[in-house]
Amino acid sequence: MTPTASGELQRDFAAALFDPARPAPPGLRTHNGSDPRKRFDVYRNNVVSSLVAALADTFPVVRELVGVEFFEAMAREYVAAQPPRSPVLAHYGEGFADWLAGFEPAAGVPYLADMARLERARVRAFHAADAQALGAADLGRHLAEPQRLPQARLQLHPALSVIDSRWAIVSLWAAHQGRGLLGEVRLERVESALVHRAGDEAVVLGIDSAAAEFIGRLKRGETLGRAAAAPGAGFDLGASLALLIRHGAICAWQDTGESA
Repeated sequence: MTPTASGELQRDFAAALFDPARPAPPGLRTHNGSDPRKRFDVYRNNVVSSLVAALADTFPVVRELVGVEFFEAMAREYVAAQPPRSPVLAHYGEGFADWLAGFEPAAGVPYLADMARLERARVRAFHAADAQALGAADLGRHLAEPQRLPQARLQLHPALSVIDSRWAIVSLWAAHQGRGLLGEVRLERVESALVHRAGDEAVVLGIDSAAAEFIGRLKRGETLGRAAAAPGAGFDLGASLALLIRHGAICAWQDTGESA
């Protein structure tokens, strides 16, 4: 078989694998002469079921919010729309939250996509690379020169991320972990989440939207001065820096010398 023909066979196989409406690709053979279409159907179902199970492991609260039956049907549609691109199942579902935001049958649960973003961030934090936080002496030296702070760029820990939401996703997530009562969660309350890793545990903290914007801008590489100016009046720079320091989130501090 030529490389071109082999590539076409692989594409046909993959397309049929994730689309139950497609027939088994032509050219399949079995060692005992049995019907290859039946074996392919079994294989297809096993592959899709394993991906649905992987999504359930990554998004347990999303699954609880919509129910097992709805989640599995929804997950199968996602698998058909966005099959995996990596053999590592822990990486699967990176686009699930954005896909959920446009999934019309779930429109009655408007906070579902943000919950998926939070849960995906926890998995990402758990698998992120290790990085050494700056020590107290280095941090103290930088903080002792306030005139240089606006030009600084801070490298934050790879495991750290923020999720800004219009909904009470932190309280809702915590209630599903047994930390509070579901009936007492005020879903309309605006909450943002800081997700990071402490030891072997992915941790979720509630922060205000101004701190979330500031930390998000630092993650994108903005200078400390620009990031601190963005949230506007009332933003507490000292408290946000103290939060990052307390959780070992600052891994490098670069004095760029450029204008803030």
